[in-house]
This record gives sequence, structure tokens and C-alpha cells, in this order.
Amino acid sequence: MDYRLVEKYNVAVPRYTSYPTVPLWENKDLSGKRWMDKVLETFEQDDEISLYIHLPYCESLCTYCGCNKHITKNHLVEEPYVKAVLKEWRMYTSRFPRKAKIREIHLGGGTPTFFSPDNLKTLIEGILGEAEVQKFHSFSFEAHPFSTTDAHLETLFELGFNRLSLGIQDFDEDILRLINRFQSAAQIEHIVAKAREIGYDSINFDLIYGLPKQNERHIEANLEWVKQLKPDRIAFYSYAHVPGVAPSQRAYDENDLPKGKDKWDLYRLGADGFLAMGYQEIGMDHFALAEDDLAISARKHKLHRNFMGYTPHHTHLAIALGASSISDAWSGFAQNEKKLKDYLQRVNSEDYPPLIKSHYHSDEDLGVRAKLLDLICHFEADWLNDRAYFDAFLKPRFELLQADGLLRIFPYQVKVTRKGQAFIRNVCSVLDRRLSAQELSKPTFSQAV
Repeated sequence: MDYRLVEKYNVAVPRYTSYPTVPLWENKDLSGKRWMDKVLETFEQDDEISLYIHLPYCESLCTYCGCNKHITKNHLVEEPYVKAVLKEWRMYTSRFPRKAKIREIHLGGGTPTFFSPDNLKTLIEGILGEAEVQKFHSFSFEAHPFSTTDAHLETLFELGFNRLSLGIQDFDEDILRLINRFQSAAQIEHIVAKAREIGYDSINFDLIYGLPKQNERHIEANLEWVKQLKPDRIAFYSYAHVPGVAPSQRAYDENDLPKGKDKWDLYRLGADGFLAMGYQEIGMDHFALAEDDLAISARKHKLHRNFMGYTPHHTHLAIALGASSISDAWSGFAQNEKKLKDYLQRVNSEDYPPLIKSHYHSDEDLGVRAKLLDLICHFEADWLNDRAYFDAFLKPRFELLQADGLLRIFPYQVKVTRKGQAFIRNVCSVLDRRLSAQELSKPTFSQAV
């Protein structure tokens, strides 16, 4: 890789978890009834759903984190929150014409394992009591090594959970101390061994490159742990430094952050190490062993991506419960109230989910969204049904990327090269009709590398 390309394309661009990206939603209508009508319209076409549940509590603040969280050691907050989430779920299920078929559940946070096994059991039994579980399903949860007990693993497995994602970030104790995260390699080893003994199908490691004081020695040590523990999947994320969005990131000196070529070298060292161990690169930031269903779906061209990340399951309706969570009805998005106190108050006093943002797609939005998913999941897309648009608007822009070797242009089609996969966010931004130079100048989006 010519490092000049890294310098050229390392600009602030969206991660394209959604299209349009959340800061650019039109947000014209926050009517709970309109949103529910959109959900029911999608449900009538496809009653198989994915479900995301946001559990926002953490006992301590990890300073790198940009997630919506609430820091407390008071575990009395668990029960009222579980009751509120179940009440929100019934806002949907009471209006469905029949039971939903759940294909996928993901517990995110915050720290889902902040909650006791008993309260998680109450939550999941309440969810599943209102729906049917598909035979081939994927139930996963984010696990903090410090707070995940054997009882958590056993209880969730008995409830149908078959995947877990360990939030590791780095194995080095000095790095963890800098980002105020408390866990040990011994805890990680125990959780991995216990989960496999119980029967979990897939274990994911979340790792980050670009953390403060992190260097190649740390990445090499992380690779040794991966080699030893052999997780089924790895999410290898770039640290996103956006202190304007996440003020806790001001806890350390920006001069301690690897930047430019130093950060790029950390990424390449890690990615090349995973590939050398037999992992396959999946979309953006992800790696999986060949027999993992994420790798299988990628090979079969069935990989999908939603607010929960990459998934082998493509449901048109992804309902999200809990504070700040974002639902997807395919032709529309809606985000719940972010402030925890307001979320609890509104759920307990209103008849519809407590929305603070929404976006309803135009036909153009839907077309762009489909092509973005093709690019970010499969590194190729075609415009055979819209050739005039391709020639007039897209091709001139793609030609600039082709000149740098990031993609190849075919008749009304593009394929991202191996080199270009590292810059897939830049490639996707070519399609973004809503993104302007003014938006890119705001401290909203992280750097591409």
C-alpha cells in the first residue's frame, strides 16, 4: 500500500451503518402512530424480525467509549428498566396481527452483563412469550469480561443464546488502565473456555487499534492471544476519536494517540495477522473463521448489515427496544429517547415508542441504500437498471477512485479491489446524495482509517 493513499483518503466520512446516516435524517415526523403504521406495513410483508435491546448501564466509564451509557453501581435500576423495555415491546406485539417470528436477538449496551442473570431471564422470557423463535436463530449478547459470570453464560444459553461478543479492546493492562477498563486475560480465558464447554456456537472478540499509547508491540501481543484462544470472529475497529460527541475521550492527551502512518501500520499488522491465522476478511472491520456462519454467508453472497452489525440474517424489520436504540422498518428509521430518565418516563406514560428522531425513505433513498449494502457487504454493485444515472453521476466519481486502484469499473458495475477494501467508507460516500462538504466539516464523523 502506498501510504500517500492513506493520507489522501483518511478523511472524516460516515460508517454507513444506515443510509441516510443518522445525523442527516430528515426528522420531519415524530408521530408514534405513523411509525407504528410503517412497522405494521413491513410486518405484513415479512413477519420475521430481528430484535435489538439496549441495556445502557455500566459500573465504570471506559473513556474511549462513544456509546449511550449510564454509569452507576446501583443495581436497583435493573428491574424498572426491564419492566419498561417489556412494556415497549408490548406496544409492538399488541398491534401485530399475529406473533412475530424472531430470527435474531442482540443485547447491546452499555454493559448487558451489568444486569443479573435473573433479571436477564425475566427480560428474555418476557420477550419470547410474545413471539415465536425460528429454528435457525442467532441470539447474541455483548459480554464485559469483568462482569460476565458462569451464571450469565448458563442462563442465557438456556434461553436460546448461542453467540457472545467479548469486549476486550486490548489485552495489555497499561492500555486498559489508560482507558479506565478493568479486566484480566485470565477472566477472558475463563469465559472463552466456559462458553465452549456450555455449547456456544460462536465467540467474537472486539479489539481496537489506535488506542492511546498503543503500538505494534501491543498488536503483536493481541495476535498471540487470538492465536491461543481462537475466537470464531473478530471485530477489529478503528478507535474513533470524536471528543465533541464523547466528552470522556478528553481524559487523555491527543498526542498519545497513534495517528497517520503509525495508526495505519497498527491496522495492517493486525489485519495481516488475522489473515495469516486463517481468518477471512468480512466486509469492513470484521474477520471470521471459514466455518463460521458469517464467513459462509459472505461466500454465498448473503451477508447483510444493519444497526447490529454484519449478520447472515436479512430481515426487513429490525425492532430496537430501550433508550437510544434505533429501529429499522426498511423504508424508515426511528430512534428512541436517549436520556434514560426521559425514556423511562415516556414509556410508562405513552402508548407508542418514545421517539426523538425519524426518517422515512424516498424512492431515491431506498435505491442508494440497496447499493450501499452491496458495496459494504460484497464490495461490488451494479446499476444495470439505472444506466443513465450511472453514466452521468457515478462514473465520473468512480473514475477518480479507479485511478488510485481502489476499484475497477465495468459496464454499469464496480468492483472494489483488495486495496480499496480498506477505504470502503470512501467508496460508499460516492453514492451519498445527502452528504455535503458542510456536513463533512462538522466534528460528527470519524476518520476513515
